[in-house]
Amino acid sequence: MPATATRKTLAVMVLIPVVVALALSAFAWPAARIAPRDLPIGVAGPATAAAPVEQRLTQHEGAFEVHHYDTEAAARAAIEDRVVYGAVVVTPRGPELLTASAASPVVAGLLREAVAAQAPAGTPVKVTDVVPAPAGDPRGSAFGSSLFPLILAGAASGILVTVLGLRRGRAALALTGAAALAGIVGTTLGHSWLGALTGDWWTEAGVLALTVLAIGAPLAGLGALLGRPGLGLGALLMILIGNPFSGVASAPELLPAPAGVLGQWLPPGAGGSALRSVAFFDGGGAGGPLLVLGVWAIAGVAALLLAGRREPAADAQASAAPPAPAPSPVA
Repeated sequence: MPATATRKTLAVMVLIPVVVALALSAFAWPAARIAPRDLPIGVAGPATAAAPVEQRLTQHEGAFEVHHYDTEAAARAAIEDRVVYGAVVVTPRGPELLTASAASPVVAGLLREAVAAQAPAGTPVKVTDVVPAPAGDPRGSAFGSSLFPLILAGAASGILVTVLGLRRGRAALALTGAAALAGIVGTTLGHSWLGALTGDWWTEAGVLALTVLAIGAPLAGLGALLGRPGLGLGALLMILIGNPFSGVASAPELLPAPAGVLGQWLPPGAGGSALRSVAFFDGGGAGGPLLVLGVWAIAGVAALLLAGRREPAADAQASAAPPAPAPSPVA
């Protein structure tokens, strides 16, 4: 066997186990370490009555980020604005819990268990779901499963643009058109068919389209600038890191550091958070995630345009170079 073929064979044998180890670590590690980490939760009621509840919550060091509200109405508003995931309301009858299963069914269940464990023995805790998950997806399973197809759509668009040799304006047009159509198709399935989304139809389609573009454009831009290594780097960021670190199936605050924070700075996590905000909370808390998506999309298109400008310059230099001298005739 030639030496080159031997090296390629060994490279495949070594790289595949490395990829498997990285993939298993990236996906299994966050799932195995799910626990509240600075999870925003509110406590509503007079300061003197709420203080013991706040103290009990802060005894779990680093688990909860407690926000105090004077009234139940203020706590409800904070939940609807996605400032907190839920709130304990201190009443003369005992504690009551406000949750938002639309924000995260996992967190809603965790809060029910935590508040019930702290309530006096035999005291039932009234639970009110302020923003419930849709009837078509009560456990959030469909929503949690919707992210990976978006990642695949974005990655596929970036790879196809690179493989087909589209450059500059044509590449940007292809990516934008594919993202727009993907957003329409995704909303048709998730909203109109499955009933897993309940917000404004076109706003949801716009967020889905921006998510696909924020994934595809950087991948195509890296491919245009760096070639195949750029495609590999883009796939690593979006699929191997962005997907498991997104927190869409649970919540970013339940993932171990730095996965939860890093995931929200990547398009998959930002896209999931933005979609949840517009689908269930009238856009509450969508500003930051939409900004992240916009930055990634603009950066990707800019990389495409930059690579397109470099190619004519390189071609011009090649054409301006003097021709190689002809070989001297052999006597």
